[in-house]
Amino acid sequence: MTWMLIIQLGLIALFIGAIPLFITAYKGNLQNLNRFVWLLIFLTFDLILFGAFTRLTDSGLGCPDWPGCYGHSNPLFAMTHIQEAEQQMPFGPVTVTKAWIEMLHRYFASGVGFLMLSFTVMAWIKRKEFGHRIFLFSLGLFFLVCLQGAFGAFTVTFRLQPLIVSIHLILALCFIMGLTVLSGLTQQGHLILKPQRYRPAIPLLVILVVFSQILLGAWVSTNYAVLACNGFPLCNEEWVPQMDFLNGFTWWRELGKTSSGEYLSIEALIAIHWTHRLGAMITSLTLGCYLYYLVKVKQEGNINFQKDAQYWGRWVLFVLCAQILSGLSNVIFQWPMIAALIHTGGASALIIGLTKLLLLSFQKSLSK
Repeated sequence: MTWMLIIQLGLIALFIGAIPLFITAYKGNLQNLNRFVWLLIFLTFDLILFGAFTRLTDSGLGCPDWPGCYGHSNPLFAMTHIQEAEQQMPFGPVTVTKAWIEMLHRYFASGVGFLMLSFTVMAWIKRKEFGHRIFLFSLGLFFLVCLQGAFGAFTVTFRLQPLIVSIHLILALCFIMGLTVLSGLTQQGHLILKPQRYRPAIPLLVILVVFSQILLGAWVSTNYAVLACNGFPLCNEEWVPQMDFLNGFTWWRELGKTSSGEYLSIEALIAIHWTHRLGAMITSLTLGCYLYYLVKVKQEGNINFQKDAQYWGRWVLFVLCAQILSGLSNVIFQWPMIAALIHTGGASALIIGLTKLLLLSFQKSLSK
């Protein structure tokens, strides 16, 4: 890695992030800071979708080095290397199209990182006006972005190792969850107060269940086990097919291989897929009970809470239905691109909605 490469990639990140930074934060007040956070949420959501698109098009190794492409900041400058690799393996991991998809994903990720750094700097400059909590929280999110970038590098250097790729997705969802909390911290006025009966332990437990299911979904996707089960609700015409859980859930191993280096069996892929189906039923039941609880819990004298809880509860219900339909579409229609992208986007949308409901459970304002 040369200094010239670092400078070129830094300028690309600056170019991508400068315009949204100026539009949302040029006044430097708390309201614009809140808009800036929501812009970051929107861009991160799009970045997660583009990351899924990169994985689904097998473009994760479109440029086999990191952070550049054959030591260059632009696939145009690396075209000779790319074309040579494509000639040797026309349907291999390196093609011109896949190189551009991979590098565009890196460009967008660096732009989000630049915006998070810019937000952290502004929060530090305005820490006396906006409060130290906003600065400290944004600083933590900036370190999370750096960690996410490191796992982006590991994704390439470890050759799409399933555990690395899965953690890469989970960290992205943790980041969008943190941004959602930050949107509450930068909100004008006070966050909604909670009644005594509404406890934060309940939404926290629900979020933990959803994150566990998302990890299972990432494990299915990164192991390419989406089509291991044909049909629904039966899996290959059986309720409980023959499965190899030991090799399927050996976390540290190469893509498509067991820990001993042998090729992964179909029984291992079936175990991965079947477990995700079971987790989907548990998660749907958990979310259903949680939404029922939101409707039934008494919130006397707190109209604002009722309105916000109703709004985000409907959001979660809508996304849950979309997740079920898109998940079924993956199986019935043999993993179409649009259904897979909707399924990944739905996971992000669920985290946003559940985090908003979590914020409603706290009694004290977090704005100062």
